[in-house]
Amino acid sequence: MPVEYKLLAPNGKLFLMGSSEKSVFSKEKNSIRVIRYCEKEPSIYVDEQSERPTKSSISFLDGRLFVSPEKPNLIEFLDVHPDNSANGGNLFERVDIMKKVKSDLKTEFLQMDAIALLRERPLDDIMAVATSLNVNTDREVDEIKHDLLVFAKRNPETFIKSFDNPVTKMRAKLKTAVDYGIINFNDGHVRWNDTNKHIIAIPAGQDGLNVFVRYCMTEAGVPVLSEIERQLG
Repeated sequence: MPVEYKLLAPNGKLFLMGSSEKSVFSKEKNSIRVIRYCEKEPSIYVDEQSERPTKSSISFLDGRLFVSPEKPNLIEFLDVHPDNSANGGNLFERVDIMKKVKSDLKTEFLQMDAIALLRERPLDDIMAVATSLNVNTDREVDEIKHDLLVFAKRNPETFIKSFDNPVTKMRAKLKTAVDYGIINFNDGHVRWNDTNKHIIAIPAGQDGLNVFVRYCMTEAGVPVLSEIERQLG
Protein backbone atom coordinates (compact mmCIF):
# COMPACT_ATOMS: atom_id res chain seq x y z
CA MET A 1 0.00 0.00 0.00
CA PRO A 2 1.40 3.45 -0.93
CA VAL A 3 2.35 5.81 1.87
CA GLU A 4 0.42 9.06 1.63
CA TYR A 5 1.69 12.54 2.45
CA LYS A 6 -0.28 15.76 2.19
CA LEU A 7 0.55 19.44 2.26
CA LEU A 8 -0.76 21.26 5.31
CA ALA A 9 -1.56 24.27 3.12
CA PRO A 10 -2.16 23.12 -0.49
CA ASN A 11 -0.67 25.52 -3.01
CA GLY A 12 -2.02 25.02 -6.52
CA LYS A 13 -2.44 21.95 -8.68
CA LEU A 14 1.25 20.99 -8.64
CA PHE A 15 3.74 21.71 -5.88
CA LEU A 16 7.44 20.89 -6.27
CA MET A 17 9.21 20.39 -2.97
CA GLY A 18 12.94 21.01 -2.92
CA SER A 19 15.15 17.97 -2.47
CA SER A 20 18.15 20.04 -1.42
CA GLU A 21 20.27 19.24 1.60
CA LYS A 22 18.67 19.43 5.04
CA SER A 23 20.29 18.95 8.40
CA VAL A 24 18.58 16.49 10.74
CA PHE A 25 19.39 14.78 14.01
CA SER A 26 20.21 11.10 13.64
CA LYS A 27 19.30 9.04 16.70
CA GLU A 28 21.28 6.13 15.34
CA LYS A 29 24.51 8.17 15.11
CA ASN A 30 23.55 10.58 17.91
CA SER A 31 24.66 13.46 15.73
CA ILE A 32 23.54 16.00 13.15
CA ARG A 33 23.56 14.57 9.61
CA VAL A 34 22.72 16.01 6.20
CA ILE A 35 20.04 14.38 4.06
CA ARG A 36 19.32 14.75 0.36
CA TYR A 37 16.87 12.85 -1.87
CA CYS A 38 18.41 11.22 -4.93
CA GLU A 39 16.23 8.48 -6.37
CA LYS A 40 19.11 6.31 -7.59
CA GLU A 41 21.09 6.52 -4.37
CA PRO A 42 20.67 3.77 -1.75
CA SER A 43 20.81 6.24 1.15
CA ILE A 44 19.35 9.64 1.92
CA TYR A 45 22.43 10.65 3.90
CA VAL A 46 24.91 12.76 1.97
CA ASP A 47 27.91 11.06 3.58
CA GLU A 48 26.70 7.71 2.24
CA GLN A 49 25.95 8.84 -1.32
CA SER A 50 28.20 8.76 -4.38
CA GLU A 51 30.39 11.71 -5.31
CA ARG A 52 28.12 13.01 -8.06
CA PRO A 53 24.54 12.10 -7.16
CA THR A 54 21.58 13.32 -9.20
CA LYS A 55 18.92 15.08 -7.17
CA SER A 56 15.31 14.02 -7.75
CA SER A 57 12.21 16.20 -7.70
CA ILE A 58 9.37 15.58 -5.26
CA SER A 59 5.94 16.50 -6.60
CA PHE A 60 2.69 16.94 -4.71
CA LEU A 61 -0.37 16.77 -6.98
CA ASP A 62 -3.47 18.49 -5.60
CA GLY A 63 -1.67 18.72 -2.28
CA ARG A 64 -1.00 14.98 -2.02
CA LEU A 65 1.87 12.60 -2.67
CA PHE A 66 1.58 8.82 -2.77
CA VAL A 67 4.89 6.98 -2.40
CA SER A 68 5.25 3.35 -3.43
CA PRO A 69 6.82 0.96 -0.87
CA GLU A 70 9.38 0.31 -3.60
CA LYS A 71 10.85 3.75 -2.85
CA PRO A 72 11.93 3.34 0.78
CA ASN A 73 14.55 6.08 0.46
CA LEU A 74 11.90 8.67 -0.48
CA ILE A 75 9.72 7.52 2.42
CA GLU A 76 12.66 7.80 4.79
CA PHE A 77 13.58 11.23 3.40
CA LEU A 78 10.04 12.55 3.91
CA ASP A 79 9.68 10.95 7.34
CA VAL A 80 12.83 12.58 8.75
CA HIS A 81 12.47 15.85 6.83
CA PRO A 82 12.39 18.91 9.14
CA ASP A 83 9.34 20.30 7.28
CA ASN A 84 7.31 17.22 8.26
CA SER A 85 4.80 18.13 10.98
CA ALA A 86 5.94 15.08 12.97
CA ASN A 87 9.33 16.78 13.28
CA GLY A 88 7.95 20.22 14.11
CA GLY A 89 7.57 21.41 10.51
CA ASN A 90 4.57 23.08 8.93
CA LEU A 91 4.81 22.12 5.25
CA PHE A 92 3.44 18.57 5.05
CA GLU A 93 2.45 15.53 7.09
CA ARG A 94 2.30 11.78 6.70
CA VAL A 95 -1.28 10.52 6.59
CA ASP A 96 -2.08 7.89 9.20
CA ILE A 97 -4.15 5.52 7.05
CA MET A 98 -5.50 3.42 9.92
CA LYS A 99 -6.42 6.51 11.90
CA LYS A 100 -8.27 7.85 8.86
CA VAL A 101 -10.05 4.52 8.31
CA LYS A 102 -11.16 4.37 11.94
CA SER A 103 -12.33 7.99 11.81
CA ASP A 104 -14.31 7.34 8.61
CA LEU A 105 -15.89 4.23 10.13
CA LYS A 106 -16.86 6.12 13.28
CA THR A 107 -18.46 8.87 11.20
CA GLU A 108 -20.34 6.36 9.05
CA PHE A 109 -21.69 4.51 12.09
CA LEU A 110 -22.70 7.76 13.78
CA GLN A 111 -24.57 8.82 10.66
CA MET A 112 -26.38 5.47 10.58
CA ASP A 113 -27.35 5.82 14.25
CA ALA A 114 -28.55 9.40 13.68
CA ILE A 115 -30.68 8.37 10.70
CA ALA A 116 -32.12 5.47 12.71
CA LEU A 117 -33.23 7.93 15.42
CA LEU A 118 -34.94 10.10 12.83
CA ARG A 119 -36.76 7.05 11.52
CA GLU A 120 -37.70 5.41 14.82
CA ARG A 121 -38.23 8.08 17.48
CA PRO A 122 -41.75 9.42 18.21
CA LEU A 123 -42.82 12.50 16.29
CA ASP A 124 -42.95 14.59 19.49
CA ASP A 125 -39.25 13.89 20.12
CA ILE A 126 -38.37 14.69 16.53
CA MET A 127 -40.28 17.97 16.64
CA ALA A 128 -38.57 18.92 19.91
CA VAL A 129 -35.16 18.36 18.34
CA ALA A 130 -36.20 20.28 15.23
CA THR A 131 -37.32 23.21 17.35
CA SER A 132 -34.10 23.22 19.38
CA LEU A 133 -32.06 23.22 16.16
CA ASN A 134 -34.05 26.18 14.80
CA VAL A 135 -35.57 24.12 11.99
CA ASN A 136 -38.82 25.63 10.70
CA THR A 137 -41.56 23.36 12.05
CA ASP A 138 -44.46 25.21 10.41
CA ARG A 139 -44.33 22.82 7.44
CA GLU A 140 -45.15 19.27 6.38
CA VAL A 141 -43.49 16.61 8.55
CA ASP A 142 -41.56 15.18 5.60
CA GLU A 143 -40.03 18.60 4.90
CA ILE A 144 -38.96 18.91 8.53
CA LYS A 145 -37.48 15.41 8.49
CA HIS A 146 -35.61 16.19 5.29
CA ASP A 147 -33.89 19.18 6.91
CA LEU A 148 -33.11 17.10 9.99
CA LEU A 149 -31.68 14.36 7.77
CA VAL A 150 -29.28 16.86 6.20
CA PHE A 151 -28.24 18.08 9.67
CA ALA A 152 -27.86 14.50 10.97
CA LYS A 153 -25.48 13.60 8.14
CA ARG A 154 -23.35 16.69 8.70
CA ASN A 155 -23.39 16.65 12.52
CA PRO A 156 -24.41 13.13 13.59
CA GLU A 157 -22.95 13.32 17.10
CA THR A 158 -24.71 16.59 17.91
CA PHE A 159 -27.96 15.27 16.43
CA ILE A 160 -27.84 12.07 18.51
CA LYS A 161 -27.08 13.93 21.74
CA SER A 162 -29.99 16.29 21.11
CA PHE A 163 -32.52 13.52 21.73
CA ASP A 164 -31.37 12.89 25.30
CA ASN A 165 -30.45 16.44 26.18
CA PRO A 166 -32.89 18.00 28.71
CA VAL A 167 -31.93 21.42 27.38
CA THR A 168 -33.28 20.38 23.97
CA LYS A 169 -36.70 19.54 25.38
CA MET A 170 -36.80 22.66 27.52
CA ARG A 171 -35.80 24.88 24.61
CA ALA A 172 -38.50 23.33 22.42
CA LYS A 173 -41.13 23.78 25.12
CA LEU A 174 -40.28 27.44 25.72
CA LYS A 175 -40.11 28.20 22.01
CA THR A 176 -43.57 26.69 21.66
CA ALA A 177 -44.72 28.94 24.50
CA VAL A 178 -43.46 31.94 22.53
CA ASP A 179 -45.17 30.72 19.36
CA TYR A 180 -48.44 30.24 21.27
CA GLY A 181 -48.27 33.75 22.70
CA ILE A 182 -47.81 32.68 26.32
CA ILE A 183 -44.55 34.57 26.85
CA ASN A 184 -42.61 37.15 24.88
CA PHE A 185 -39.12 38.61 24.69
CA ASN A 186 -39.10 42.40 24.51
CA ASP A 187 -36.68 45.16 25.51
CA GLY A 188 -34.31 42.80 27.34
CA HIS A 189 -37.05 41.12 29.39
CA VAL A 190 -39.11 37.95 29.38
CA ARG A 191 -42.74 38.77 30.12
CA TRP A 192 -46.13 37.09 30.32
CA ASN A 193 -47.93 37.93 27.13
CA ASP A 194 -51.41 38.40 28.66
CA THR A 195 -50.44 40.63 31.59
CA ASN A 196 -47.08 41.95 30.33
CA LYS A 197 -45.76 41.09 33.79
CA HIS A 198 -42.00 40.84 34.07
CA ILE A 199 -40.48 37.35 34.60
CA ILE A 200 -36.71 37.87 34.26
CA ALA A 201 -34.29 40.31 32.68
CA ILE A 202 -31.98 39.25 29.84
CA PRO A 203 -28.35 40.39 30.23
CA ALA A 204 -27.16 42.56 27.37
CA GLY A 205 -25.60 40.64 24.50
CA GLN A 206 -27.05 37.25 25.49
CA ASP A 207 -29.64 35.15 23.68
CA GLY A 208 -32.96 35.57 25.46
CA LEU A 209 -34.21 32.04 24.86
CA ASN A 210 -30.98 30.46 26.07
CA VAL A 211 -31.05 32.55 29.24
CA PHE A 212 -34.69 31.66 29.87
CA VAL A 213 -33.99 27.96 29.30
CA ARG A 214 -31.32 28.01 31.99
CA TYR A 215 -33.64 29.93 34.34
CA CYS A 216 -36.50 27.46 33.93
CA MET A 217 -34.15 24.60 34.79
CA THR A 218 -33.40 26.11 38.18
CA GLU A 219 -35.44 25.90 41.38
CA ALA A 220 -36.40 29.57 41.04
CA GLY A 221 -37.89 28.93 37.61
CA VAL A 222 -40.09 25.97 38.64
CA PRO A 223 -43.29 28.07 39.26
CA VAL A 224 -42.87 29.84 35.92
CA LEU A 225 -42.32 26.57 34.08
CA SER A 226 -45.34 25.01 35.77
CA GLU A 227 -47.55 27.87 34.63
CA ILE A 228 -46.21 27.62 31.06
CA GLU A 229 -46.90 23.88 31.02
CA ARG A 230 -50.40 24.50 32.38
CA GLN A 231 -51.17 26.98 29.63
CA LEU A 232 -49.71 24.71 26.97
CA GLY A 233 -52.12 22.06 28.22
